[in-house]
Amino acid sequence: MARADVSPKPASSNSLAAVPTSRYLTFFAIAIAGCAVDLVSKQWVFAWRGLPRPDNRWWIVQDRFGIETSINPGALFGMGAGYWWVFAILSVVAALGILTWLFVFGAARDRWLNVALAFVMGGIGGNLYDRLGLWDSTGLPAHLHHGVRDWILFVWPEIKLQIFNPWPNFNIADSLLVTGAIMLVVHALVWREPKPEQPAA
Repeated sequence: MARADVSPKPASSNSLAAVPTSRYLTFFAIAIAGCAVDLVSKQWVFAWRGLPRPDNRWWIVQDRFGIETSINPGALFGMGAGYWWVFAILSVVAALGILTWLFVFGAARDRWLNVALAFVMGGIGGNLYDRLGLWDSTGLPAHLHHGVRDWILFVWPEIKLQIFNPWPNFNIADSLLVTGAIMLVVHALVWREPKPEQPAA
């Protein structure tokens, strides 16, 4: 009588168990820290400089780099103003997609990809908080109650394109999103984490 094969089968490459615990810790540490830094910095700057108003610039490098509070009621460059709920839904969908891809389908095994998407998640969290109107927008018009708080200002008058002079104000969450996006491009075009050697049959 043939003996049944009772040897343990290797975990599927797509299984949740295949993602090391360190990847969870790295991802959530970066995402939570990034989101926290964004929210704390916005709270501090707006408490210090107040709501947006004329002549509210404070220069770190004169006429180049400074701080100026502003409210963005839309998305990139103010596009889609008034449709905060659309961007909020898209943010939630993107966050769920990231978590599913990393920890259900196992993409978090790739260290670079795990860190890149942690930056993206931190940025999503910081701006989603504002879009949901969870910050104190007392004193602002109703259409700004779900706007995103921005405060980092760049001015480079030598660049003649209007969009760069000044560059639209942004925040730490935007910086996290851009950093994560650049890392994803590098990952796609240049970098691959070495795969572990397969054991001999």
